[in-house]
Amino acid sequence: MSTFSDDAWPDSLPPADWTDWAAANRANWDERVPVHVGGAFYDVPAFEAGAEVLRDFELAEVGDVTGKRLLHLQCHIGLDTLSWARRGALVTGLDFSEPALVEAAQLAERIGAASARFVAADVYGAVEALDGETFDVVYTGMGALNWLPDVARWARTVAALVRPGGFVYLAEFHPFAELVADDGRTLVEDYFDRAPAVLDTPGSYADRAARMSATRTVQWRHGVGEVVSALAAAGLRLEFLHEHAHGHFLLPPGPRVPLVYSLRASRPS
Repeated sequence: MSTFSDDAWPDSLPPADWTDWAAANRANWDERVPVHVGGAFYDVPAFEAGAEVLRDFELAEVGDVTGKRLLHLQCHIGLDTLSWARRGALVTGLDFSEPALVEAAQLAERIGAASARFVAADVYGAVEALDGETFDVVYTGMGALNWLPDVARWARTVAALVRPGGFVYLAEFHPFAELVADDGRTLVEDYFDRAPAVLDTPGSYADRAARMSATRTVQWRHGVGEVVSALAAAGLRLEFLHEHAHGHFLLPPGPRVPLVYSLRASRPS
């Protein structure tokens, strides 16, 4: 499979290839929904009882969201979305998996988040799906960008969704963390490899033993510099870029590497 640049992606492959990859990823995520809703990884009952799923640094870096209109892109079953709702935001969650949004809406009802709204759409179609609506905060959580082939198009999309004076906030797994072997020291992959990774993996990260039929997915690696440059090119102003030596997983004791990064970029008033 050939390497491509982000900007060249939409025109560089036949539409059938993109349709196939998008459909494969959506089918995989549709099948993950019951696994995630019923499993220990997401622990939906604990969330319903009041457990916080947002990370401390996210809460500190996003700040007070009381009364703000917040859009969560790639929201999955809505736990992060509804955590912001509990903190006073008027939330909209958007995801391409309709089964996930059904669960998110039911969860919102159970916890009393009546104002929460969920919209089914691909990220790249979010502006049209939301009829040009803009938001105070556009939020994207971890494990999202690797499902998108074109980070420049993503940046243009989020820039169109944030209102003047508002900001985009991203917390994401650091691409460098993917390159390190289990020993925490050995590099096993090329950071600059941008070829799509076509994977056939049973189960889910939330349950490796889960029985699923749609096991094929396509994912991409985006460098931190690419993400920042794409946001700048889309007209947003970077407020900060932070790297964190912690995340969902831990490496053995030794030299630390960045596992997560977070950034905030605002749209000038």
